[in-house]
Amino acid sequence: MNGANTAFVLISAALVMLMTPGLAFFYGGMVRVKSALNMLMMSFISLGVVSLLWVLFGYSLTFGDDIGGGLLGNLDHIGFRGIEPTSLWGEKPDAIPVLAFALFQLMFAVITPALISGAVADRVKFGSWALFITLWTTVVYFPVAHWVWQADGWLFKREVIDFAGGTAVHINAGAAGLAVALVLGKRIGFKKDPMRPHNLPLVMLGSGLLWFGWFGFNAGSALAANGTAANMAFNTQVATGVAMLGWLAYERIRHGAFTTLGAASGAVAGLVAITPSGAAVNAWGAIVIGLVAGVVCSWAVSLKYKLGFDDSLDVVGVHLVGGVIGTLLVGVLATDGVGGAAQLGKQALGAFTVLLYSFVVSWILAKLIDMTIGFRASEDDELGGIDQAFHAETAYDFSAVGGSARSTVPAATGASAPQKPHNKKVDA
Repeated sequence: MNGANTAFVLISAALVMLMTPGLAFFYGGMVRVKSALNMLMMSFISLGVVSLLWVLFGYSLTFGDDIGGGLLGNLDHIGFRGIEPTSLWGEKPDAIPVLAFALFQLMFAVITPALISGAVADRVKFGSWALFITLWTTVVYFPVAHWVWQADGWLFKREVIDFAGGTAVHINAGAAGLAVALVLGKRIGFKKDPMRPHNLPLVMLGSGLLWFGWFGFNAGSALAANGTAANMAFNTQVATGVAMLGWLAYERIRHGAFTTLGAASGAVAGLVAITPSGAAVNAWGAIVIGLVAGVVCSWAVSLKYKLGFDDSLDVVGVHLVGGVIGTLLVGVLATDGVGGAAQLGKQALGAFTVLLYSFVVSWILAKLIDMTIGFRASEDDELGGIDQAFHAETAYDFSAVGGSARSTVPAATGASAPQKPHNKKVDA
């Protein structure tokens, strides 16, 4: 066992874990007051659900020996059977404990379904959401991660480069978000009512935590404290900063202002785009990737209004589009003789295969849930606030300033009937 590499991977795993609460804050600040807690919970629940699935069968399906065709791992390690604290992953002298590797990869599995939640904010039954991520992680994430990162996965064998998750995480989640948003339909009042973020400082805090944790996400994927990790960490910082600048510049030209929401969103777009490509490019390549991601993703988020789909928090525009940009640009900007038309073709194969598979299967899963137990919250719950409807709580105690937008509801009832506001200014 290499002690330095083991420590590096364990620290990286902790950083990636922090990204899920960071995502919760990022998304939670972007929604309206009445669904802020629900947005937080849609990320936090993934920490519980996916951790359990990972031990039961997820790790084995993802990183077990292939059962044929490079599509899925076997069940030899179901319930972590055969994995001991002394079991090693990798080749000596760089090997690390399997449990360290498994913990690191678990955090990727946790945050990926949480990313989808931003596309369906304000209108989902919480129990149905928990069921969806259980099914989606099992039949979409685990197989796709096997394709991309396991040595006998079919995309891995075709030399598709995805260093830290452009396909398996971001394209995967972005395509799923689009599919589920189409099944659920638009929020009540979409394009009519103002649906502005209720807490931009919370959004900035969330984006900062994501940026911080992403060093573990990206550099940690080297699985060793080496030059590759250093290159990836450096490129992560450069691309993210440039993407933020690109988004802000585009926003200023088009809308006349530099917004905090734009700064946060631009940073995330850069983080997404550099994820698959950062280990294969130099600093100048990182600058190009960041600039393209910042400008194109800023443009892409406006398409939902033109095309008529309600991607609440721009998962499609940032994660799907940013993931495709980063994945394809490997074929254009990769150094050391890796780039070129042939590599670009391989990258396109990986990006669009994952996109298509995730979209189709996610649509089917969402439709099945909607047809059986129901996926979308009722109209009354959506209008009144899904925080009260599903969690019997509110994010802020308005009674302390003389008014309340909602009645106090006992936790056992889950009632959601609205109450007349005592103070119209506070209620607004």
